Amino acid sequence: MVETISADEFRDRIDARRRGDRSFTVVDTRPEESFEGWRVADAVHYFYKPFHEFDLADFERETGLSPGDSIVTLCAKGKASEDFAAELAAAGYEDVTVVADGMRGWSAVYDRTEVPLPDGPDDAPPLDLVQVQRRAKGCLGYLAVGGREPGEADHVPAGAPADDADGADRIAVADPDGADRIAVAIDVSRHGDEWVAAAAERDASIAAVLDTHVHADHLSGGRALADDLGVPYYLPAAAADRDVAHAFEPIGRNETLDVGGVDLKALATPGHTDDGASYLIGGAAVLTGDTLFTEGVGRTELQFSAGGGDESAAAGDGDEGAAGAARRLYDSLHGTLLAQPDGVVVCPGHFAVANDGTTGGAEPGEPVFTTVGDARRGIEVLELDRAAFVDRITRTLPEKPPNYESVIAANRGVESPPDVTAAIELELGPNRCAAEPDAGSAADDD
Repeated sequence: MVETISADEFRDRIDARRRGDRSFTVVDTRPEESFEGWRVADAVHYFYKPFHEFDLADFERETGLSPGDSIVTLCAKGKASEDFAAELAAAGYEDVTVVADGMRGWSAVYDRTEVPLPDGPDDAPPLDLVQVQRRAKGCLGYLAVGGREPGEADHVPAGAPADDADGADRIAVADPDGADRIAVAIDVSRHGDEWVAAAAERDASIAAVLDTHVHADHLSGGRALADDLGVPYYLPAAAADRDVAHAFEPIGRNETLDVGGVDLKALATPGHTDDGASYLIGGAAVLTGDTLFTEGVGRTELQFSAGGGDESAAAGDGDEGAAGAARRLYDSLHGTLLAQPDGVVVCPGHFAVANDGTTGGAEPGEPVFTTVGDARRGIEVLELDRAAFVDRITRTLPEKPPNYESVIAANRGVESPPDVTAAIELELGPNRCAAEPDAGSAADDD
């Protein structure tokens, strides 16, 4: 008897195995190249092609498995692994499970978890910060939930003249449907229903949608979710210089949204991209997108190599290209993000997912965060001076995100996948937006 489970149920089984409550082996039947490029952690490989003769002895010799083992089969779309599971069942394997939709389904698995925030003043409006984790890709989005009514401005935007002290740069987001609390969604993926569900769990109404930058590793669902909800969609004002074709509300440097009495302040943090921004929420947390991660920083050449220019020239000494972007990234890190108080919680746009499915220090389902102080003291590349930092960032080029040029074009609104299947295929694979942590030779990007 073969059981079929959803990708979400598969996630739950993996978590149970990590806790020691279950034991099973994942057998991935895709071609070896696909398996080596991106897989579930601890999976074993056995290539299987439907309608070809199944050699049981060869399978057991290659995998070391036997009929007494519990096996979960996985392929690209769930079809080949279903046939393979039937072959195992016919050969006497009694505990065989198929993951419906295969790696396509796995790519759409999410976790939602609360980010712990430092205690604020007793009279501060309530603030919840939900991290929406896309497990297989390591993409992180957020739902910031404030109180019910807009509050008084509690700061004056940096550099504002004295006569602007009435908070003129502070924009109250509207309450669209009378929910108990007001929320904004940040860095939403194609699966915007995850953010809607997170808001519903807190009886909150999503009043605006924001992206931290034009993403290169996954398709943004921000514009689509904003349209569905009839709320504003914000991009950093500098995105206008990237010829973004779809409509958006620009949010400028130090401009602030009022989220139910909680300030969301836009900090310009160019470097990973020229339009990059980070969002400081309630003075308690900063959403850093692909600028600062818990263990490293963003890479700087994707925006320029996607433009069709020569990548080695793009890494040169001028203001354009990866080297100029690396200098801007250094300034954004040291002049803006690391200038925040040590206790401010850093919430990145990704955690690392290796090709073998491992996630380093991150544990999926648990909040991924650090603090400004811990980042300053614990991330080695932040200890470098400006010249050494630029050299490190431009000398080591990790493997690029799959189809990143087309993903960028889609997120700029100048291209669009023709259907859902094309969208799924376009963004399969892990994110690769971090700079290479190793100072060794450049990766082969062919």
